[in-house]
Amino acid sequence: MTVDFRLKRAPAYRIAYVAWKGPWSDATIRRNFEKVARWAASKGYRTGPWVFLEPGSRRWLTGVVVPGNARGDGAIRLRTLPARRVASVEFDPDVVSPRVVYHGLSDWLRGQKKDREIRSVGAYREVYRGNPWTDPRAYAHTDIQVVVRP
Repeated sequence: MTVDFRLKRAPAYRIAYVAWKGPWSDATIRRNFEKVARWAASKGYRTGPWVFLEPGSRRWLTGVVVPGNARGDGAIRLRTLPARRVASVEFDPDVVSPRVVYHGLSDWLRGQKKDREIRSVGAYREVYRGNPWTDPRAYAHTDIQVVVRP
């Protein structure tokens, strides 16, 4: 499998999400993703990609892309991630370790900054085409995106 880093323009995402603060927990991430997906299904919203963000130190957001007319409810909030230029890498975590990909992406971005291709690096996010726990194709196309400023 080839893993390559590239700069691209990510579309705007309107996400319904649950946010929390605390240590990394795969069980909490999965539970919150499923909570948002159940909420969207109960409201009859068609869902798009699943998005996982770390906007701050030990802060986490798990969200599902929903239509623009969606309204938040209770613990489910809505947020629009604007279209941005991102450094992106798509890979299969069963073939290539995510730790290696994150390390490689970090080093590649450092080189891009040194060569003045980009000015700064923002937050990391993971984008899945669907539920990565139940859809093997969604998991096999994990897309890590890092917001960059040219």
